[in-house]
Amino acid sequence: MTNESYENLMLVETVEKIYIHPTQFSSNSKFVVINRITDEITVGTDLKQIPDGGRIRTICIASVIGVINLIAGPYLLLIKIATRVGEFNKHVIWQMNQYEIVSFRKSLLHLSEKQRQFNQSYVEMLDSVLTTPYFYFSHTYDLSHNLQSLNYNAPDFFQQSLVARADEKYIWNATLLETFASKPDLHKFCVPLIHGFISISDVDVNRKRVKLILISRRSSKRPGTRLFCRGVDSDGNASNFVETEQIIEYDGEISSFVQVRGSIPLFWTQKPNLRYKPNPTLAPINHSDAFTKHFDDLVLRYNRVVCIDLVNQSGSEAALEKAFAQNVVSLGFSNVRHEAFDFHHECANMKWHRLDILTNRLTNELDEFGYYLQLRGQRQQSQDGVFRTNCIDCLDRTNVVQGMLARLNLERVLRRLGALRELEKVADHSSLEYLFKNVWADNGDIVSIEYSGTGALKSDFTRTGKRNWIGIMNDGYNSGLRYLKNNFIDGHRQDAMDFFLGNYRVDGGEGARFVSPLQKNRDWKFYALPLLLIVSSIMTVMLTVTPSQYTTENLLYLLFWGSMFAVTGGIILSLGREYVDNPVLTQANDPHDH
Repeated sequence: MTNESYENLMLVETVEKIYIHPTQFSSNSKFVVINRITDEITVGTDLKQIPDGGRIRTICIASVIGVINLIAGPYLLLIKIATRVGEFNKHVIWQMNQYEIVSFRKSLLHLSEKQRQFNQSYVEMLDSVLTTPYFYFSHTYDLSHNLQSLNYNAPDFFQQSLVARADEKYIWNATLLETFASKPDLHKFCVPLIHGFISISDVDVNRKRVKLILISRRSSKRPGTRLFCRGVDSDGNASNFVETEQIIEYDGEISSFVQVRGSIPLFWTQKPNLRYKPNPTLAPINHSDAFTKHFDDLVLRYNRVVCIDLVNQSGSEAALEKAFAQNVVSLGFSNVRHEAFDFHHECANMKWHRLDILTNRLTNELDEFGYYLQLRGQRQQSQDGVFRTNCIDCLDRTNVVQGMLARLNLERVLRRLGALRELEKVADHSSLEYLFKNVWADNGDIVSIEYSGTGALKSDFTRTGKRNWIGIMNDGYNSGLRYLKNNFIDGHRQDAMDFFLGNYRVDGGEGARFVSPLQKNRDWKFYALPLLLIVSSIMTVMLTVTPSQYTTENLLYLLFWGSMFAVTGGIILSLGREYVDNPVLTQANDPHDH
């Protein structure tokens, strides 16, 4: 089909040009020509343009990701190797496995040493994003739309290329593809990438083959890391917004059930400050415009919305829950309902059975929303609403509730299709139960890694259906790891995402004509106080452990160094924001937009 992308490409690199052509090459095939001197990207038609000699290398690639400008000039991003995830609806889905970043320039001699360092920092940012699991694509299927959305489009929609018709909300290389997208003849050489999670698995149920597909699409419109990216922006885009679609294929029939998650759509922050859990702060401004834009988009896409709000209704999270509920009521959304459920309070002391309280509250909407169903190629019914789930991070508590709703949908669909008998449940089939739990637990872990840098908490409940002490200990480890990453690594990760998605564009004059934002100017406090803290802690430990007996002199030394440790630690905590790894590309002068 003319609207599909090439499945295999060859890249020919010479000193002056880069050529990309389809593996199956005929006399009338078009190919990409990149001039490494002028930076021009054109379409070639004459095979004689591609030299047989003077080649630096010739390699096979899966597709083109796009082009991005660094200080040294343009860089070409390629998918070198992809892993086959599986096939559904007669389309093959791939996971990016290896990539390459190729400079148009033959050397960096035109840059100063300082510029070369900054340029390498930008390359490392690209690496940071591209190595964050996982990126997916298909040469024939539009992964940016859910099944119902795809099937409601007119026939001419499918005559467009995958690049032209992709939903930019879920495409992570949309900015990188700008050059290729502007030339229709180049569309077949590249693919739209989604970031999130995809699983495609087969399982036998009552001697019948069932295929379970799970697709999570992470929004590219408000990218970020756990504590640097909260709430909503002025365009109504919520942080950590993910659309998750559960698809079931059976005997040629197919169903789809969509849920979404996203940060509480208000202007609020929770910037890291070295404390274990910084208090969230609600901005004292008008939230209604952004709030309205957010739900206008959801209603347009899904019709009705139930907001399952799992944050604590007491303590530091209470103000957010109250403001969320008040805005839903005061702005008069007829298609939006707010359902508050204090997860930690209701399920305290491992009382997980109390999730049934929430399920009972949602029963009517579960019936009314339904799911998309296609029988014998014809649409039988549509999903008429969506559950929008959030906790403070939209990770751990959210994973549990989304998995619970997905289980109910799975049972309803399999009964409708005849794979399950009327009173049978997923739990009655061990292989199906095992697959369902692990797929949803894997989904929760990957979505969590993408946002927080670690696997999900409470994943033992999603994976096994019950909470245990091993899971609690694992949560403790992940919580500690989150603390370290959120405070000392995530500034760089936030910058990397903003750079990759085009929220910050590099100027070739950085580090020469003007100061680069990557230039760090640390004052004496940044180095002296941590050094003093380390020295005082070592001295305190030594004076506590080594003396065979404590003399007055030893006790005075111990008191001095112990006090020095406490005072220095207190000063560092009071200046916590200065010691955190803060982003520098887009957030330095932005009070609430991230």
